Amino acid sequence: MDISRLRELAISDTGFVFDPTTGHTFNVNATALQLLRALKEGVPADRIVMDLSAAFEVEVEHDLARDVDEFVSQLREQGLIR
Repeated sequence: MDISRLRELAISDTGFVFDPTTGHTFNVNATALQLLRALKEGVPADRIVMDLSAAFEVEVEHDLARDVDEFVSQLREQGLIR
């Protein structure tokens, strides 16, 4: 997975995200914030699911894994991940 574009994002502690390549900005919730930061650091998806599950007390990890996959797919559609 090529995350070079993702690493260029500026992400604030409040969930404000700035893409310097396009100039686009957006806000993310606490879950997406933790997910984006983990992806930028190159954390494997299965580890991200475990960390999110613990942080947000998720009981059904397979649902969380599906949600993480969907989020990553959205990042791909936006050209932030290849």
